[in-house]
Amino acid sequence: MSTMTADTLTARLADDLDGTFPEVVRELSAGLFSGAFRMLGNRQDAEDVTQEALVRAYRALGDYPVDRIRELRLRPWVWTIAANLCRNRLRSRSRRPQAPLTGHDPIDAGPGPDEAAEHSDLRGRLADLLAGLPWSMRTAVVLHHVVGMPYDEIAAALERPAATVRSDVHRGLARLRVAADTEEQP
Repeated sequence: MSTMTADTLTARLADDLDGTFPEVVRELSAGLFSGAFRMLGNRQDAEDVTQEALVRAYRALGDYPVDRIRELRLRPWVWTIAANLCRNRLRSRSRRPQAPLTGHDPIDAGPGPDEAAEHSDLRGRLADLLAGLPWSMRTAVVLHHVVGMPYDEIAAALERPAATVRSDVHRGLARLRVAADTEEQP
């Protein structure tokens, strides 16, 4: 979502919440699903979190004064809701075994069928490695590299300093590299 689009949507939300919110859903839902899918590793949970985050956002906006809506940084605000839902979902299922990442990621147009078959093993291993990162690193890496959010938006969404978010992304990628290199050695 570009800054101009975000500003335009936010202004339109303040003027007409019911008429504009479907556009917000179209703009944010694919990124929310993709990020939640990478954080949770489960398609159904990612769908549930995406839907619940958007429902909660809509309900909250209905109670906000117009001035507050106009000042809102929409994507980080919705991601605050989604990240908290992901964290709570992981906590609630911590006693159940976690299923590996499977299914189609709507953000990723991906390669054709031949290339997809060749890379499915690699994607599965990377998904497993990503799922093994601590929550703060996994969230920061997913929001930056999967969803494409800039550091300042991630910091706002996670309510953490931008420098900490940068550090989490850097350390998370470093851990992924080390884990991938360790996995490749016989």
